[in-house]
Amino acid sequence: MNKRILLGAGLVLGLAQAALAHHGVAGVGVAALQGPGAPIESAASSVLPEGGVLAYLKVDEARFRKYDWAAPNADYARFTMLGLGYGVTPWFSAYVFVPHNTKVEESGGLDSRGWADMSLMGQVGFRYDQDGWRLTPANESLDDLEDWHFSVFAGATVPTGSANHRLADGSIDAGKSLGFGKPAWSLGITASKMLSETLTLSLEASTFRFQPYTYDNGERVQFGAENRLNGALAWRALTLPEQRFRLDPVLELQYLTLGRDRVEGVGERGTGGRMLYVMPGVRAYWHNASFALGVKKPVWTDLNESSTQQGAEGKEKYRLVFSASLMF
Repeated sequence: MNKRILLGAGLVLGLAQAALAHHGVAGVGVAALQGPGAPIESAASSVLPEGGVLAYLKVDEARFRKYDWAAPNADYARFTMLGLGYGVTPWFSAYVFVPHNTKVEESGGLDSRGWADMSLMGQVGFRYDQDGWRLTPANESLDDLEDWHFSVFAGATVPTGSANHRLADGSIDAGKSLGFGKPAWSLGITASKMLSETLTLSLEASTFRFQPYTYDNGERVQFGAENRLNGALAWRALTLPEQRFRLDPVLELQYLTLGRDRVEGVGERGTGGRMLYVMPGVRAYWHNASFALGVKKPVWTDLNESSTQQGAEGKEKYRLVFSASLMF
């Protein structure tokens, strides 16, 4: 079960953070090019404009450290997310996401590929200024964009993926499954503030929770809760108004705690722990499109029975995160 990252991490990021991290999509005017920045992966407070449609793609590839005792080792995992968002009102946005997971081991291991659980998500945006709290209005001036902005988001997976996906040898491994078997839910809050005309701070706290599920092999598994505290600074380094182009270097910190997985109601050794990631990256805006690229590395870990967790969060050599979004 120490490979729970292969199902959990990439999908969770797709459900909560990936949906909300890219909302710095530049509009077609200079004002949007001069507005707040957005993180690479963490959630931001921006909501979609009323009637706006957002198409989204994210690819997260994790390469793992390898150890002789773990052969065949987990080699890499690639999580691809397709998403569609719609601005229902100026302050409420709705999203649907469909992930595809690829989990590859060294020669002699068992790989897994396929479409995973679809997810649904909603986000409510707020603003706080001298007049107090209010829902995000339809139109905001540059001065308004400098106020504190907040959001609350919540979502759930739909068990469309194959929880009982069988590997090449006919076995079922919960950590390589393509679905959770039952809905899992997420909840989070964000805060964003332009610290200056060119520097934006984004903060996020979120949780993701799983239900126990009994697989066809008779094993009853509940993945441990995932809790995140993230922060990011985006700097508007280059703006070319005539080309409607903007380039923002971004530095992001992500703190993650994982509960132990439970098998037959008992906490499993070699699962769970705490870790801190650092991700430098860059986000580019062009017309109504946005592209982001970051390299994410664990810089501190405190894993339960760390020596047995090859292929788990905190054991990556690095993660390469790319996203692209287009506003209609």
